[in-house]
Amino acid sequence: MPWWGIVLIVLAVAFILLFVLYKVGDKLQQKQLAQKEQIADAAQPATMLIIDKKIMPLKDAGLPKMVMEQTPKRYQKAKLPIVKAKVGPQIMNFICDDAIFDDVQVKTEVKAMISGIYIISVKNVRGKKNQAVAEEENGKKKKKSFRTKMAAKQAEYQKQLNDELLARKQNKAKEKSKEDIKKERERAKKIKDAIK
Repeated sequence: MPWWGIVLIVLAVAFILLFVLYKVGDKLQQKQLAQKEQIADAAQPATMLIIDKKIMPLKDAGLPKMVMEQTPKRYQKAKLPIVKAKVGPQIMNFICDDAIFDDVQVKTEVKAMISGIYIISVKNVRGKKNQAVAEEENGKKKKKSFRTKMAAKQAEYQKQLNDELLARKQNKAKEKSKEDIKKERERAKKIKDAIK
């Protein structure tokens, strides 16, 4: 077999592998988007006092037993951003979104959008400023590694996605209320017509 035949076969196999990986990645991305939309739909606002935050394995996080039972064994050793917070009289552990983990300040009161035990977004109410904002005001800038820069970009894109999903949820609620108003008007019209 000539050398160019082998090269063509290798290129064809590589192309097929890339195509399959693209399709699988696309399916996983669609699945993740659907999950994010479900989380955003179930989100509720809450005021909480952040006590502590750590990146730790799921099994050491102190989450409810039901969460551990539902999680596949291969993910129980995975490290997740965990936030310990006081919500009302209760102290609870939450799983934080990677994108906002750096923005969560310890020993501050925040308004957060939570979905079950998952924190989607936070806004500082009182307390310390974000470390990045404080560094910019002081004029100090640390040199960042490539990994830190990439994590920051991922966090930025994740925040944009969360904001878009929350905006969609709010728009759906407004559209539903407009539809309800139209239905009420049509119903009132029908009642008036029936009375005449």
